This record gives sequence, C-alpha cells and structure tokens, in this order.
Amino acid sequence: MGILRSTPEFQPHEVPVAEELIDAFLASPQESGYRILVAEGGGSVVGYVCYVETPLTKGTWDVYWIAVDSGTRGGGVGKALMSAAEKDIEGSGGRLVVIETSGTAGYNSTRRFYAAIGYSEVARIADYYDVGDSLVILVKRLG
Repeated sequence: MGILRSTPEFQPHEVPVAEELIDAFLASPQESGYRILVAEGGGSVVGYVCYVETPLTKGTWDVYWIAVDSGTRGGGVGKALMSAAEKDIEGSGGRLVVIETSGTAGYNSTRRFYAAIGYSEVARIADYYDVGDSLVILVKRLG
C-alpha cells in the first residue's frame, strides 16, 4: 500500500479501491477472480500487478493496477511484472489484454511504458474521468 500511496499517478480516492482488490485476493484468491503478482527486492515488495479476466468475454483480460516503488522504477520491474502477467493470462487461454488509463500529461510516462512493451492505443474518450482527463484504452494481442 505504501507503493500506491507514494505513486503520484494514483489519486487518493483510487488507493482504497486498489486495497479492496488486494484484500479480496488475499482473502480468497479463487473466489475473487483477481490475480496479483508481486516483485520483491532487498526483502521487501517493490512492485505488483493486479489483473482479472473480463466478465462476459472469451479470452479478454483487464490489467487493473500496476505499481512499482519509485526507488526501483526504470530498472525493469514493471516490464518483468507485465511479462509474467501476460504469460499467466496466455496460459489461461487469454488472447487480449486491455488497459484503461488517463490521458493527462501526468500519465505520459505510463503510456510510454505500455507502448514500449507492445500496447497500442485503440480508443480515447475525452473528458471521461474529469473535464480535461480522457480515458485512454490500450490493448495487446497475445499469442
């Protein structure tokens, strides 16, 4: 939770939602439907990714959250987490990964990260999250 609280891209109202998904996963991984992978370094958590199969689809998955400790950003942790998640998704019959993110300037590095690992922007809805804050939808086809 410390990583989420210290990540400037996450708004204060978003952190409790991420915590709720983590708690649901920890309480009952199978029933929650969520999958969470954690990266460790130096004896502590340095990143995590949370993803889930999209309801009412065949082979589509959503990545809900990925966060990496600010002290380890740029060192490949995020790329390794996404690669591991994609392998898990593909191994579970997944064919398409969808990510929804913000279109604000504060998310430029986030969108560049996703582009660098093969995600493409397929849609943008203006003023979705707030006036001046677009929803950007990114996808990657697996296999």
